[in-house]
Amino acid sequence: MSSTGAERQGIGAGTVLRRKSDGSYESFTDEVAIEEPLEIRIDENPVAVTMRTPGNDEELAAGFLLSEGIVRNRSDLKAITPSQSPKSLGNILNVTLCASVEFKPEVVQRFGTISSSCGLCGKTSIEFIRQKFPPIDSNRLVRIEAARLLELPERLRHAQGNFARTGGIHAAAIFDLDGNMIVLREDVGRHNAVDKAIGRAFLDDLLPLENHIIVVSGRSSLEIMQKALAAGVSIVAAVSAPSTLAVNFARESNQTLVGFLRAPTFNVYAHVERIILDEEGVNRGYSRHDEAEGESA
Repeated sequence: MSSTGAERQGIGAGTVLRRKSDGSYESFTDEVAIEEPLEIRIDENPVAVTMRTPGNDEELAAGFLLSEGIVRNRSDLKAITPSQSPKSLGNILNVTLCASVEFKPEVVQRFGTISSSCGLCGKTSIEFIRQKFPPIDSNRLVRIEAARLLELPERLRHAQGNFARTGGIHAAAIFDLDGNMIVLREDVGRHNAVDKAIGRAFLDDLLPLENHIIVVSGRSSLEIMQKALAAGVSIVAAVSAPSTLAVNFARESNQTLVGFLRAPTFNVYAHVERIILDEEGVNRGYSRHDEAEGESA
C-alpha cells in the first residue's frame, strides 16, 4: 500500500485477506492510515524528521517549533512552505523565522528522527523543558465540571473521521471549558496529533490556551504534557493511562492530568482542584484527605 496524490488526506487503500469468524476467507479492500516521513527545515537547515500521517503538515511544523521553544509568538513565524524539489514528494517543509528570532541550529541537532510511537523522551529533554517553559500560574485557577469532562471523549470519538475508517489513528482535540470543540486533528503519532492541534491554534494566534483543555484518544505521555504546557494548557485528559513521567511532570508543572476518561469514570493524577466534583459523588466517598494524598503522591 502506498500513498498517491488522491490519498494525501492520510488514508491509503489496498486489498487484504481476512479470516472470518466461521473459518472461511475473503478478499476485500481495507483502508489504512498512511505513515510517511516529514522533514522540517529552518532556512533550509534540517531540524527534525518525524513519522506522521500526511495532512495539516504546516500545523504539525508550527506545533513542533512551539513545543521546542523555537517560536513563542505568532509573529516569530514568517512562513512555512513546501519544498519545491520534485524529490521531496511533499515530505519536506521549510520554515522561515522572523529576523528577530534567534535560532541556533546546534541546539536542535538532538532531534534526529522522531517515530510515530514516541516523541522526545529522557532526562535531557525533561531538563530542557523545565528551562524553556515555566509551570502554569497557580494564581489563575481554571476549572471544569466533572459532568462536562465526561462528555468530551464521546465528542472526540464522533469527530474522528479517519479513525472510523481505519481503526488505527490517534486524535487530539482542544475544547473550551463549556465543551465546545475548537480543533481536532488525527495522526498515526499521538504527539503529532497534539502538535497539529496546538499548531492550528498557534497559527490562528489563539495562544496561550489558558481556558481550554486538551483531550487525547490514547495514553498521556511526557511529550504530550510538554506540548500542552508550551501552549499554556493547564488541563490534559486521556482516555487511557498516563506514564509515570507524565504524572510527575504534571505535578511539577502545575498541570491537571486526567486518565482513563471513559464515562462514567475517570482518574485524576495531578492537581484535582481544577475539576469541579459533583456534590453527590463527594458525599459518597471523596474527602479532602484523599485530595491531599493525591497532590502529595
